[in-house]
Amino acid sequence: MDLNLTSKTAVVTGASRGIGLATVRSLIAEGVRVMGAARTVTPELKESGALAVAVDLSTADGVTALMNSAAAELGGIDLLVNNVGGGDDVEPVGFLDTDDTQWTRIFDLNLLSAVRASRAALPGLIERRGSIVNVSSINSRLPAAGPVAYSAAKAALAALGKSLAEEFGPRGVRVNTVSPGVVRTAIWEDPAGFGGKVAAGAGAEHDAFLQQIPTAFGITTGRITEPHEVAALIVFLLSGVAGNINGADYVIDGGTVKTL
Repeated sequence: MDLNLTSKTAVVTGASRGIGLATVRSLIAEGVRVMGAARTVTPELKESGALAVAVDLSTADGVTALMNSAAAELGGIDLLVNNVGGGDDVEPVGFLDTDDTQWTRIFDLNLLSAVRASRAALPGLIERRGSIVNVSSINSRLPAAGPVAYSAAKAALAALGKSLAEEFGPRGVRVNTVSPGVVRTAIWEDPAGFGGKVAAGAGAEHDAFLQQIPTAFGITTGRITEPHEVAALIVFLLSGVAGNINGADYVIDGGTVKTL
């Protein structure tokens, strides 16, 4: 299938690894010129062929620096992927153990980064009839499954996508959301990451915990999702092949979410 993305330009946030890096690689394979942004630029991002920018996207200044760089280096953008999220910084704690500082940090990174990047990009996207994909989470639909601030931020991100799609769809800009379940990334696989902390809290050995995730989470396919699978969905939604898909929220979770 020809996605007709050759010569398009894109910005991908949270691009140093996982879903973001897979999306960068998939877009480049389709002939897109990509700027990838992350707090830390990894060797993998440098070697991907993308223009790499090190910025803190939890701050307004960081987003402004990114979008200014995109304007200067790419001459504007056709596609925006708001992928950056706070998985590394999220602690597996309850509501009473989540203070205002944590709420603010999580919302700044998971919601306001997308608000700020979209606001900066939209004038150009309207002119180019571009597209945005926001990466949320099944936590937006299963708020009891994870830390409350993270789930609330992802639900707000999904709502933002729907609102932007309604406002800017008539002006030629499509906005869609992708909501992954558990994906094989460092968030789960790093013993010092969120998955490692959950395992430790349950008194489980990390590798054994990872192997039990499909059963424990009720994943119908019996396996967790790979980053390249999420990236393929994102790239499809960005493309003109998905030209009449707007305001949708696509779950990719192996069947974890059982409700309609």
